[in-house]
Amino acid sequence: MRFALVVACFLVVLPTTETLHAAESAGLLSARDILAFNEPAPDHRIAYGEHELAFAELRLPAGAGPHPVVVFMHGGCWLSQFDLAHTRKLTGALAQAGYAVWSPEYRRVGDPESAWPATFNDIAASVDVLPTIARTHGLDLDAVVLMGHSAGGQLALWAAARENLPAPNPFGGARSSDVLGVIGLAPAPGLDDLHEREVCGHVIDKLMGGSPSEYPDRYRLADPIHTALSVPQILITGGQDAGWTPSGQRYFEIAKARGDDVEMIEIAEAGHFELIDPDSSSFPVVLEATRRLFAR
Repeated sequence: MRFALVVACFLVVLPTTETLHAAESAGLLSARDILAFNEPAPDHRIAYGEHELAFAELRLPAGAGPHPVVVFMHGGCWLSQFDLAHTRKLTGALAQAGYAVWSPEYRRVGDPESAWPATFNDIAASVDVLPTIARTHGLDLDAVVLMGHSAGGQLALWAAARENLPAPNPFGGARSSDVLGVIGLAPAPGLDDLHEREVCGHVIDKLMGGSPSEYPDRYRLADPIHTALSVPQILITGGQDAGWTPSGQRYFEIAKARGDDVEMIEIAEAGHFELIDPDSSSFPVVLEATRRLFAR
């Protein structure tokens, strides 16, 4: 069985007055803008585990199926105050474009029982449950791609890297050979570097339970920058996204040097949040990248 996951993910720069004004003065979308996006209701809400955040929203395109699947991971600095609601505009648009969209919620920093490795356990579980719902909902498990925006981009790349994680590790799960590819929208791998930059209020320290020097094995397991991927990757960044494009660029250079099948596309006019806005000039680029991975 070929199993392609598109997990879409998103990392929010906290909406301080300074960052809001900088984005708005440049004519770019800000965090305040994306939090005001419309939120079309999903077709289904389905549990993938037992705790209250172990659920995902499923959207289905028109027709009987089986449908190709986009697994869309929301971002938000891995922080509890940013849930999947702000991504419903994008997941709705992807469903209208012909894809079944599986959008998981997961435990983030600030949620109950969110200590390491909770976030990563949830991502793994949300991916691994798909075969149990595929027949009922007309999902084509031979056509699933991983897509991610920012913090979600890090998680999408990580989900595809699980097959190649060094042993021992607690995650296991779907083989990379069952994934058609990954799309990272302004992805944020490089947790060690983000820890040093103290992003989003020292969130990496909280996500990982400590620093890279304290827990090198955790960082080695959690960060796809340390693990080769066996599937094609397309990274899409904004030319006006000075805060987060460096993370994607650093990952691209490392992945390319180790022999990964990786491509980087920069959209010159885009900032960080345009990549998840279906009304922006970035959306056709995202759709074309998605179609190319499904066509492989």
